Amino acid sequence: FDVLQELASLWEKMRCYNVGKQARSELVSEALRKMNGKFVEIAGSHVAARVLQVSLILLWCFTIYQTCVKYCTQEERDAVFEALRPHLLALSQKKYAVHLVKKLLDHASKKQLEWFISSLHGHATSLLRHSVGSAVIDYVFHLANGSQKQILLMEMYSTELQLFKDLTLTNSGRLVDIISKLGLQKSSVLQHMMSVIQPLLEKGIVDYSIIHKVLMEFFTIADKSSAADVIQQLLPLLVRESDSAEESPHFSAPEMQKKRKIKKKKVEEPLLARMILTRDGLKICILCVKHASAKERKKVIKGIKGHVRKLSLHQLGSLLLVCVLSVVDDTKLVTKIVIRELQTMLKELVLDKNGRRTLLQLLHPQCSRYFAPEDLACLSLSVEETEDPMEVGLEQCQNGEAPMTDNENSEVGRKSVQLDTGGKKDSFRRRCELMVESGFAEGLFETCTDNIGELLRSTFGKEVVYELAVGGSDGILQSFADRMDALHKAIASLAALPKTNESQEEHVLENFHSSRLIRKLVLDCPGFAATLWKMALDGKCDVWAQGHSCKVLLAFLESSVSEVKDLAKPELQPLMDRGVLKSPENRVHLLIFHQHVYQLKQHTILANLEVMIHFYIWILLGFMPD
Repeated sequence: FDVLQELASLWEKMRCYNVGKQARSELVSEALRKMNGKFVEIAGSHVAARVLQVSLILLWCFTIYQTCVKYCTQEERDAVFEALRPHLLALSQKKYAVHLVKKLLDHASKKQLEWFISSLHGHATSLLRHSVGSAVIDYVFHLANGSQKQILLMEMYSTELQLFKDLTLTNSGRLVDIISKLGLQKSSVLQHMMSVIQPLLEKGIVDYSIIHKVLMEFFTIADKSSAADVIQQLLPLLVRESDSAEESPHFSAPEMQKKRKIKKKKVEEPLLARMILTRDGLKICILCVKHASAKERKKVIKGIKGHVRKLSLHQLGSLLLVCVLSVVDDTKLVTKIVIRELQTMLKELVLDKNGRRTLLQLLHPQCSRYFAPEDLACLSLSVEETEDPMEVGLEQCQNGEAPMTDNENSEVGRKSVQLDTGGKKDSFRRRCELMVESGFAEGLFETCTDNIGELLRSTFGKEVVYELAVGGSDGILQSFADRMDALHKAIASLAALPKTNESQEEHVLENFHSSRLIRKLVLDCPGFAATLWKMALDGKCDVWAQGHSCKVLLAFLESSVSEVKDLAKPELQPLMDRGVLKSPENRVHLLIFHQHVYQLKQHTILANLEVMIHFYIWILLGFMPD
């Protein structure tokens, strides 16, 4: 007890901000000397574990934001690790000592981390079921490299892999490949995985990334009853609320000395909001939403009330909202909880890389221009799939299609799971109720029109402006013809401003982002092209014949609508005759010429005689670059 009191006194001195660097180093060394030979007993103490943890952070990481601790040397850290090495597994299950173990692992060398992961063999499953030990397993999973993660996972796939360590050294990544390569019985694998997953579901330990990975691998081989059972047990957990600490803002040492500390606030958030922090967790949430009943989906929607803003601005959380908007048939409830909260932050959503996704999903669902292939693969997930959904999504997105499920190429011959697979309401009807009848589109038009200059020049806002200007896909905004005309005129009025060097903002016809958006609108929206020509370009084309703005002028000649071409050709043709504007045909020839030059650089002359012949033909035809 006396030693603990002395250590607590030393710790209080270490964490003071007015103590010099050398003085802190001496305090750390003194604390370690007092704990020498007593690390195991002290690590289990609530008071002393904090002291030891303070002493084990790297010395060179000392910064203004880390004023509470003094860092020991590498030699001192290694000595503590060696003293605790035989007891790390036991300490991993103690409430207070677990923080020390995580700190040791955080700053362990490669050999020390490899040894610890090796020592977990045969114990990973039991630790994962432990309320305290599960945090250590997940922490190690984050620190491990690819092969080490595979070793931790394979123990949860089969009894054979748990007993025989050599079998875990296979290079196969997916569970279906491991079953095929090692000749395992799928029924025994399912039985073992179910014995691992079931206690985790009963205890509610499902918010760790390693568990998300195990669940996703389970779904790739699960039979009808097993997949349905797991999903039905997951659904109540997703909306269960738990305490989560919000991060406190960082302060400098002088501010902290003045006791201007902000305590971490405890907020209630559903498990759903924490699971989407990993991509595997997002996939599980999407599967649960898709295969839930209408009643269960209502519980999920009510569970995210108050968290819509956080989800919409998160890279993976926004995909979950996209799934909700695409699947849930109760549009009144979705409007009340999701749409109403989104309406309060429309400008922020339009300008945000992740926030715009929910808007674009309603305007143009699952468009490959706005969603990455892996995102489309997540949105198309189903428990009926047996192939890796990521590979299927990537392949189909390369072909310009949204990823679809395919059961015919199953590696394990699994039957489809008879669960709900999404909403029964027509997709277009659902979009109309959420976008048009709720008044969401009205507010979106107003926001974009009022902030048109900023949105046109932005990287992401211009995409929402484009979809509104063309009326969205399937003509969903046809009833807003007057709003669309007002948006067209707002863009054209900015383009009509005179070209000047005194303005602080770059002209929309010369800005990189806005000029390309306007060009695309000219090509895809004849109504906008006519408005732009009459308000901004008629009689002024010679001013905009150079730079980014020339692409807008050429778009009139490249348009597939004859009326748009006839509108601009009388004024643009003289500019082309004088060589001020280059015709689209010449630009195509020049592009092909450069492609041949590139091929010449990649191949030898003898192996590509045909390319050489084409090269000289282009020269004879006069299509040489300036």
